[in-house]
Amino acid sequence: MREMEIHDIARQMLERHGQQAIATAAQKAQACEKDGDKVEARNWRHIEDAMKMMRGPHQS
Repeated sequence: MREMEIHDIARQMLERHGQQAIATAAQKAQACEKDGDKVEARNWRHIEDAMKMMRGPHQS
């Protein structure tokens, strides 16, 4: 998956699901890993990482 697609999906997921979107992407990655789909799992991990970057640093 291209980087642009990853960021588009990440942005859309954050808009629709808020911070829960990060957990959803992680769960999808785990499910793909469990099923042996390494490529799709890697895509979901990239989407998860992109959402974390968009979210920015934690505030205290």
